[in-house]
Amino acid sequence: MAADLVIKGGTVVDGTGAPGVRADVAISGDRIVEVGEGLSGTRVLEADGHVVAPGFIDIHTHYDAQVFWDPALTPSSWHGVTSVVAGNCGFTIAPCRPEHRELIGKTLQHVEDMNLATLQAGIPWDFETFPEYLDSVARHGHALNYGAYIGHTAVRLFVMGDAGYEREATDDELAAMAAVVRDGLLAGAVGFASTSAPTHNGEGGRPVPSRLADIREMEALVTPLKELGRGVGAFTPGERVVHPEIYDLQTRIGRPFTWTALLTRRGTTFAQDMAAYTAQRRAEGVDVWPQVTVRPLTFQMNLKDPFTFNVNPSFRALMDRPVEERIAAYSDPAWRARALEEMNASMFAAPRWGSMRIAESRDPALVGRTIADVAEERGGDPLDVMMDIALAEDLEPRFSSVLANDDDTFIGQLVNQEGMLMGLSDAGAHVGQLCDACLPTDLLGNWARDRDAIRLEKAVHKLTGEPAGVYGFAGRGVIAEGAFADVCVFDPDTVAPGPVRRVTDFPADGERLVADQPVGVRHVLVNGTPIRVDGTPDPDGLGAKPGVVLRG
Repeated sequence: MAADLVIKGGTVVDGTGAPGVRADVAISGDRIVEVGEGLSGTRVLEADGHVVAPGFIDIHTHYDAQVFWDPALTPSSWHGVTSVVAGNCGFTIAPCRPEHRELIGKTLQHVEDMNLATLQAGIPWDFETFPEYLDSVARHGHALNYGAYIGHTAVRLFVMGDAGYEREATDDELAAMAAVVRDGLLAGAVGFASTSAPTHNGEGGRPVPSRLADIREMEALVTPLKELGRGVGAFTPGERVVHPEIYDLQTRIGRPFTWTALLTRRGTTFAQDMAAYTAQRRAEGVDVWPQVTVRPLTFQMNLKDPFTFNVNPSFRALMDRPVEERIAAYSDPAWRARALEEMNASMFAAPRWGSMRIAESRDPALVGRTIADVAEERGGDPLDVMMDIALAEDLEPRFSSVLANDDDTFIGQLVNQEGMLMGLSDAGAHVGQLCDACLPTDLLGNWARDRDAIRLEKAVHKLTGEPAGVYGFAGRGVIAEGAFADVCVFDPDTVAPGPVRRVTDFPADGERLVADQPVGVRHVLVNGTPIRVDGTPDPDGLGAKPGVVLRG
């Protein structure tokens, strides 16, 4: 009996890291029913000269809100991704009481560059608890498989109210928060996520609620993972919770942990030191997986909301202030001098004027030039020149800078080191500032093919079988009989991310950067339904919304 569909003539790279083999893949319903030669199906997708791989799994996204207005979860679906994990860094929109919806929105606006008007227009708010949120996502439908953490900041506000932004939790509040996490895990959360990073400032420039937590609170909230024997702990270490504490905590909880992110930075040994530390601790049996990426951490920002500068007190004080107040500050020489002093002293945000470029301006003669170059030409200080350029165009110009992950040699070592998870696409966040949802096609094209930095089979494994194993996504991340039919068919000779461009296609005229012209991604199937055929999104497949909620 013929299968519903057969992918014919490709080289199957099955997601385990094993060498590719030429074979057909037969699919019926949502499952792969056979892998072999000479298979037949009612529908045929040709794959000659292409790799047939499991659909890619993106473990670091922020699609918590976007899933409601963009069920295709773009740009991820354009780049072969078939499963995503949202809620990273603890920035979820559930649980959330009605009185905190605006506060959650403003938090996401500042920490993840999500347009507040877009959030207000696009979130249906037909939920309060985390179980209700997952049910709402399932009810609205989505094209990709969707998993989500329950997030620390949301849990703190849900239990502590406004005090979640202001103080440490009492013992009773810790117990209540742990109960909320437990309920979320029982409903299907893939784990618990939190951040202690100093860059994460929310409403009014205040530290996000999770930054007020110490390791004692963190342990209380991940203990349900241990008790239930399910879920992943995800962290962004920082001030109050530091890296070694996360590794030690994992040994007490016994569930996989991951943290964001092990990024290279020229002039420091952070990545080298943490890679060595991780290898040592994993050799001792500690199950912690740092997230790595091949994408340079490149931000585009304007001075209406300069995300990368907001770690400094002078800029942080302007968050949520009227634009007129911001313009007045930028025009004040005393404010500029104070801000520059803070920036130069910052261990996180000291500016690199020689690599910061003018990405967008009404003056075409400025586009592409570095701030340092223009400052030298004008005989001024770089910050003064940047402010002058922005003020002359109503703060609209955008400036681009590489903040981290700029040591290509060591990136190549990290992606090959055992115990590193491929992550930090940040898809769904910072949408006006960066677009790294194309991480899979960059890894396969730029790093596996062009640089020969990683074997193709291993690259596929790191996008598929490896994350599926860590997160317990049974039947996904592999091409095998009986597995779910999540498949990406790509051309290994041409696969590439394609260009990035700015579009306005979100609710309330929200804009974003997209990579909507990937090269070499031929077919993509989710649970047996083609959502991309012969290099073009398939409207019927996308309209069927074949994704399922990945309940942990």
